[in-house]
Order: sequence, then structure tokens, then C-alpha cells
Amino acid sequence: MDMQATNIATADDSGSDGVGPELDEGMRHCLQLLVDAGLRPTRQRLALGQLLFLRGHRHVTAESLYEEAMAANAYLSLATVYNTLNQFTEAGLLRRIAADGIKSFFDTDTSVHPHFYLEGEDVLVDVADGLAFTRMPEALPGHEIARLDVIVHLRRKSM
Repeated sequence: MDMQATNIATADDSGSDGVGPELDEGMRHCLQLLVDAGLRPTRQRLALGQLLFLRGHRHVTAESLYEEAMAANAYLSLATVYNTLNQFTEAGLLRRIAADGIKSFFDTDTSVHPHFYLEGEDVLVDVADGLAFTRMPEALPGHEIARLDVIVHLRRKSM
């Protein structure tokens, strides 16, 4: 894919990470998301933000996002992708889902909702509406519940 087809922002050779004057609608949306979240809109954050937030609701890993960035000619290091995902999570733009204790997924839908994790396929999928909890546990003394993560692990049936 060429840069014009993808409109992905990338760092230039000058070392500047400022935002240039020509912004399309998608880039303006990402720019506003970053500013509203209190993050400086660097070229790297804008490039990854476009991949994350302009393609609908998504579950990504750092590795899958890195591959997308490389395919879009947004040459970033894997460390930059990890750092940016962590910054987006801390700013409330993403939700980290630790599906199997090793791999983390990043969800662009930050609302409380359950997931299916397809073991052996490394895929995270939202559970359709209908799961309900009738009672939440009491928090330990001096604590409060920060969030609830429900992950239902699935595996293919043996034939």
C-alpha cells in the first residue's frame, strides 16, 4: 500500500514528531481523540491512532498492530507500538484484556463487556448481548471494584 492510499502519518527523517498542516478528516478525528485524552499528537501516535480508531471496533495485539503499521508503510519499532498502546490504555482510549496470561489484547471499546477467547486461535471476540450478572461480590475492606473482566475461553470440539 502506498502512503496516499492509506493516509497513515509517519515520522519523517528530520526527527520532528509534530503534526503537519495537511490533515484529512480521519487524522483530525485522531488528533482530537489524542488531545482530549491529554496526549501529545506525535506522528507515531497519529499513525497508530488511525489504524486503531478509524476501522471500527477492534481487538488487536501489539504484534498485529505492528504488522498493520508496517503494511501501511508506517515504519515504527515494535517497542514504539507497545509504548503507544500502553499510553493509549493509561489515557482511557483502549482497554487491555489479558486473555491467556501471556498475550494481551487491546480493545477499542472501553465499555464493560464480556469476551470469548478462542484458545489455539488467539482470537478475542465480543460476547453478544444477553450476559447478565445478578450479583456482584463485595470488595475487600478498604477496596473498591475498579473493573470487571469476563473472558470465556473456548476451544474447538474434537471431531
